[in-house]
Amino acid sequence: MPAEMNRQILLASRPQGEPVPENFRLVETAIPKAGPGQMLLHTIYLSLDPYMRGRMDAGKSYAAPVGIGEVMEGGAVSVVVESNLAGYSPGEIVVARTGWQEFSLSNGEGGHKVDPALGPISFALGVLGMPGLTAYTGLFNIGKPKVGETLVVAAASGAVGSVVGQIARIKGCQVVGIAGGDQKCRFVKQELGFDECLDHRLPDLAGRLQGACPKGVDIYFENVGGDVFEAILPLLNNFARIPVCGLIAHYNATQPPQGTNRVPQLMREILVKRLSFQGFIVFDFASQFGQFVHDVSGWLRQGRIKYREDITDGLENAPRELIGLLKGENFGKKIIRVSPDPSKR
Repeated sequence: MPAEMNRQILLASRPQGEPVPENFRLVETAIPKAGPGQMLLHTIYLSLDPYMRGRMDAGKSYAAPVGIGEVMEGGAVSVVVESNLAGYSPGEIVVARTGWQEFSLSNGEGGHKVDPALGPISFALGVLGMPGLTAYTGLFNIGKPKVGETLVVAAASGAVGSVVGQIARIKGCQVVGIAGGDQKCRFVKQELGFDECLDHRLPDLAGRLQGACPKGVDIYFENVGGDVFEAILPLLNNFARIPVCGLIAHYNATQPPQGTNRVPQLMREILVKRLSFQGFIVFDFASQFGQFVHDVSGWLRQGRIKYREDITDGLENAPRELIGLLKGENFGKKIIRVSPDPSKR
């Protein structure tokens, strides 16, 4: 066995606003034994994602919250250590909902094997995993891109936004990204090939967006909300489509925003411009996973999609890195390397 104990990170308390390190607790427990119909997994890469902030709250949502004292929710790429589950053998690499821990048990539900031939196995948590599927299905099912249209996506250097923009470019759209900081914007424009990328930290985002989108905006892929959405709203064209997959600007809010009530303005824009807003959760389109992997892995091989990962070593650093992720401190898909990658030995 690679270790004598299983390290886990538990939810110690619910955040009030921004999460703090004290909301988490690192513990050691015995490594579990695989029972009938189970396999024991050893985590290699743990995914950190914005949705995790919502799981820390007790409020009603599309998924049950993490209970106080329970292992934090999360998906991981793992290696099979022991298996009493048909179809899985020791040494195989899988994606599963393991939570924030070094070892976990799985019955195979909600997971799948990873094909190392498609790329680095960590890609199964990003461009070839849940974030990539979010980008692909939200864009095609709700955004419905057409040649010559203008698409805007915020968090453009991140796990979802970077894929949204690159696929839209492949489909013939004019693509404008929004990101935080000059370094991220240079990467989005020069490496990912977006037509433009604007730094939301600089003044007059609304004016700069108008200059970057002279024909208006046909698709706005929403994963941020806040001031970015307010800058976009006046630029939306008739019949614009707005896939809504996240609102990270609001995740740490403890009360409704102060100031003018903008709901009437929003409703008027929806009516007059015949806008289509649709919220979605990636699992709504789970049946499209096979087509997604086929298409995106092909574009990766062809060099038409590029991808950046932000990897930190050590399970104990997951709380700090999630806190930073929610502030936009990551540069690319945020991953914690929990144990050595056997595919790189």
